[in-house]
Amino acid sequence: MKRINAKGLLATALLSLTGMLALAQPRITPQGIIVNPVPTDLQVKTWVDKDPGKTGNSSYRIGENIAIYAQVNQDAYVYLFNINADGKIDLILPNSFSRDNFLRAGETRRFPPQGANYQFTISGPEGQDQVLAVASKQPLSLSDIADVERGQVRVQGAENLARALSIVVTPIPQQSWVSDVATYWVGRVAAQPPLPTPQPQPSPRPTPPAPPAPSSATLNVNSTPQGAQVIVNGQVVGQTPLSISIRPGRSEVEVRLRGYTPYLTTVQPRPGESVNVFATLQPEVRNGTLLVNSNVGGAEVWINGARSGRTPLQLSLREGTYEVVVRAGGYNEFRTNVRIEADRTVRVDARLTPLQTTLEISVNVNGPVRIFVDGSEVGTTQNGFLRVTVNPNARELVALAPGYRAEVLRLRLDPGDTERIRLNMDRL
Repeated sequence: MKRINAKGLLATALLSLTGMLALAQPRITPQGIIVNPVPTDLQVKTWVDKDPGKTGNSSYRIGENIAIYAQVNQDAYVYLFNINADGKIDLILPNSFSRDNFLRAGETRRFPPQGANYQFTISGPEGQDQVLAVASKQPLSLSDIADVERGQVRVQGAENLARALSIVVTPIPQQSWVSDVATYWVGRVAAQPPLPTPQPQPSPRPTPPAPPAPSSATLNVNSTPQGAQVIVNGQVVGQTPLSISIRPGRSEVEVRLRGYTPYLTTVQPRPGESVNVFATLQPEVRNGTLLVNSNVGGAEVWINGARSGRTPLQLSLREGTYEVVVRAGGYNEFRTNVRIEADRTVRVDARLTPLQTTLEISVNVNGPVRIFVDGSEVGTTQNGFLRVTVNPNARELVALAPGYRAEVLRLRLDPGDTERIRLNMDRL
């Protein structure tokens, strides 16, 4: 189980069921993992910080922090789940602290991000855990079975999760999603064995002098991506992958690559010891600003299908293209696409227009009948019929025809509806 710690808060969540059966069902492995049976050019990779090579042999102590990585080769929405040894499911991404699960092609992202106000902590039980990654070219709806904000999870067990996911991905094109899995082990800190009882020892024989202690240690540095510059104690020593001799004791190691955040760590090898440093470099965050206003105050704003707040709204977003939708009750939806660039501000002014109501008016007069709504003439019947759209807030309809008494009707209209009205006018 993972705990998302943010000043003592625990947040766990999971995804849910929706959809219908498809022609080619997703395959579920004996371990309860969903697999796309259709070949796809979309690829996703996930791993844990102690096992970038995905050997499956890494282990974590209960109470230890863990970081999870994901990488895609195409733009995709990524969903991460942790399957605990006892079958409990935790939703890693999205979660109540991090809703942004859209990754660009070639992007590698760490969860939680560096400097985040929460962390993932191993809390047991002991055994083998699995991290399942599902990448989709289209966003998947989790709202029916998981409340991300409250951390409510309704699906437990690997097979139940796989069945739920198979329903969720069924409506989307079969070549638009793919999955990957990483495994690791959870255990407790091993108890220290008791010290052996001292036994009488024979007098030691004279021994030759010990060889001199090694005067150096070995530092092995690698990174993803490779080709990054390696700096040890302020001196450039080469590029990854790299193996060099260094002095025993404390050394500062920095790994740098253009377009990525520098990776910093400290090593303290003993004489003759070999230490390894693996740097998973994170792309530099390049954000722009999106300002959304509307002529209807408090309208809901949705960014790439996710509710992001109400107008007026200011957001800091990564570089890229976003779909912006603005909604308010009783008004037509406003929709547009924007391109966010680093250190620039994009403004969206949403002009929401009221939903109209359609009136279909039939009268018993074959000649022309003038129709007025709230004092304004909206049209004249032809052959006893008129179809017209009006404001749903309209309250009064008046019909006038030569030789007939005026017909007055009170209106109660609903936005977006079609109202059929039959008028029987009396002759004078």
